[in-house]
Amino acid sequence: MLPSPATVLDLGVRNPFSVIMEENGYTVINTLGEDLDLLPEIVKKYTVDAVTAFEIFEHLLAPFNVLRKIESTKLIATVPLNLWFAKAYRSKTDPWDRHYHEFEDWQFDWLLEKASWEIKESEKWMSPTNNIGFRPILRTFTPRYYAVYAEKKKV
Repeated sequence: MLPSPATVLDLGVRNPFSVIMEENGYTVINTLGEDLDLLPEIVKKYTVDAVTAFEIFEHLLAPFNVLRKIESTKLIATVPLNLWFAKAYRSKTDPWDRHYHEFEDWQFDWLLEKASWEIKESEKWMSPTNNIGFRPILRTFTPRYYAVYAEKKKV
């Protein structure tokens, strides 16, 4: 997909995965916490080999706008999947930490396709938990996260 060395724009503030990518030979540029709904053109500011977006698009009202502005030809993104037994996540203490979208896989696929991306690989996985209860039991066999590697379609 993207062997190192390569330059990556990681949407969102610096995070532990930024460090992991750097330790593996990548140059990582992070956005600075700007509101990507209001300023989607920020992604055009950087010339990079790929864009990563880990747990970002669910926080945006209109992720389509950011996806259309990305000029890189490679995208690696993860989103939380909608769980029929749980409401969308909303922090009680942080007004910015909430999900406007929790996707079904087909919805995220459709969003990417409409924004001119072609999915090359995708994968779902469970949310690990050691808690006891009905929801934790359901989480042991219900995928919670969805990862996609996509390439920009030639227009």
